[in-house]
Amino acid sequence: MRNDIVHIGAGELTYEIRAIVEIADTLQRMGIKTNMENIGDPIAKGEKIPRWIKKVVADLVMEDCTYGYCPTRGVLETREFLAEQTNLRGKAQIRPDDILFFNGLGDAIQKVYGFLRRESRVIGPSPTYSTHSSAEAAHAGTRPISYRLDPDNHWYPDLDDLRLSVKYNPAIAGILIINPDNPTGAVYPERILREMIAIAKEYDLFVICDEVYHNLVFNGQSTKPLSDIIGDVPGMALRGISKEVPWPGARCGWMEVYNADKDPMFQRYVQSILNAKMVEVCSTTLPQKAIPRLLAHPEYRAYLEERKARYERASNIAYEVLKEVPGIKANRTNGAFYMSVVINRELLTHRQTLPIANEDVRNLVEGLVNQPGISLDKRFVYYLLASTGICVVPLSSFCTPEQGFRITLLERDEQEFTRIFQTIAANITTYLNS
Repeated sequence: MRNDIVHIGAGELTYEIRAIVEIADTLQRMGIKTNMENIGDPIAKGEKIPRWIKKVVADLVMEDCTYGYCPTRGVLETREFLAEQTNLRGKAQIRPDDILFFNGLGDAIQKVYGFLRRESRVIGPSPTYSTHSSAEAAHAGTRPISYRLDPDNHWYPDLDDLRLSVKYNPAIAGILIINPDNPTGAVYPERILREMIAIAKEYDLFVICDEVYHNLVFNGQSTKPLSDIIGDVPGMALRGISKEVPWPGARCGWMEVYNADKDPMFQRYVQSILNAKMVEVCSTTLPQKAIPRLLAHPEYRAYLEERKARYERASNIAYEVLKEVPGIKANRTNGAFYMSVVINRELLTHRQTLPIANEDVRNLVEGLVNQPGISLDKRFVYYLLASTGICVVPLSSFCTPEQGFRITLLERDEQEFTRIFQTIAANITTYLNS
């Protein structure tokens, strides 16, 4: 074309979590039965939505108001409900107008980074959820800036690395925290969160905290919401109903803004995000209307506790199976429903394989793994998928130099869940020794 029409950050937009589905679909058509353990969708893994949730939604569908536009910020009574919940739970006091709804947190994330000045960077964890790292890198037109999560310390943030990165990179304007964490399943203790907020305060930064899994914490662990520890630092928490209810198809998430009035520049930045929402008119009305009825329903708490107990059992099964496998690091998942496993990179080579019975499938996979620049963990993931039908995601696709894979804990059949992890354990050993 006469002009280059490609955005400077286009090459940074990657999402291996879904990209690998294309490979899995191809293998299914070739006769490979697959277990899709790559994406955090409880519904796709057979979560049965209780009748009371369906009735709440069905009743709302019969109300004409759910078919219309809502205010740009979101449904007022829902924002009032959420503000009251935050004010009762946390130390930060917010107003309904401090809450802004989006069409899912993916929409929120794109706007949070998209309306930053290009030269301003947000440092995020490594590994990190791909939607955050891709959006931040795309807005800047260059690679993400990261602080390390330590697999030898429960996947907790390396605070020395964070502090030094902030100190010596004046372009950093914000810190991203994901708690509970995706992809690692770590839950951060209050002391760590407070140290991260202290760094933000010392260097005059704002904080983004992705809390979409905040109510999915188990194994006796506890944490704090950003509203409890933010103090007078400007910040925003990202929340939603996709994982907690769960209702991912609703595409309904929101942002809670703290201390916008304490920094004029941060206030202008938040206003720019609101202005962008005005151009779109509003977010989805029906799920917003449902939120107070769902979260305040007398059966909601018991349902949430049952799901947490199930993820806790899965977490412990997975950990017990993998903890003694030579050549890997496996941490117990304490929140959300993911587990990240590190494979010792010194044990990985470009010659390792797993047996694949179907010749056509073997030829396809060998073509994939011989592509220039393919990471060593992606090579393992492709062989695992072709040999066993188990679809996981390469850990290196989560903006980290670590090699390994992320897997969900969503399989509801406990016997099948155990089989999947035992199969993975056996195939890691076979692969490393091949």
